[in-house]
Amino acid sequence: MTIAPALHTSDEARVREEICASGASLHERGYAVGSAGNISARLDDGWLITPTDACLGRLDPADIAKVDFDGNPVSGSKPSKTLALHRGIYAGNSEARGIVHTHSTHLVALTLAGVWSEQDVLPPITPYYVMKVGHVPLIRYRRPGDPEVAAEIAGLASSVRAVLLERLGPVVWERSVAQACYALEELEETARLWLMTHPRPAPLDEAALDELRAVFNARW
Repeated sequence: MTIAPALHTSDEARVREEICASGASLHERGYAVGSAGNISARLDDGWLITPTDACLGRLDPADIAKVDFDGNPVSGSKPSKTLALHRGIYAGNSEARGIVHTHSTHLVALTLAGVWSEQDVLPPITPYYVMKVGHVPLIRYRRPGDPEVAAEIAGLASSVRAVLLERLGPVVWERSVAQACYALEELEETARLWLMTHPRPAPLDEAALDELRAVFNARW
């Protein structure tokens, strides 16, 4: 089906604004610092992704890079070096429409201090973590932009909505950029809670998890 040019232009403009607003919100509240991190969105004719080395707090809608489905530049600035990672997630999960990657302090600290397990970096300690985030596996350290990382995450894209890169931070995908940001924030705040509580809190028991699955369709 052919999309009318005016509708497509309007939708793309809205998504560009959403990326900028989300980046500014993350930056203002300390979830993203400096020029680290990136955001992308799926369009009907390609993807939008923040420029390489861009500060998420100072994005310009016109500068956001657009690439076609083959990864070729269409407009905007040079795309982030993590483009292959984003493309792999979109290829592996047809429902994903937005991806956010930051170097969030508490999540990076969690990888340095030691995660709960490689399959679940954090235990299910709050109901909203279970409902909004779910299982988050650890991806062992490789340099930023390593193609093996992109391939590994692509293989997980349909079974989870987030991964945690060792020493580099979270990558979260959802049905929109805004929803991906909300899940990332829940993930970061859960890491903060886990790191600041001593002794460590017990996870929710199986009965509580069953209830969350039954009532809210939680994926845990």
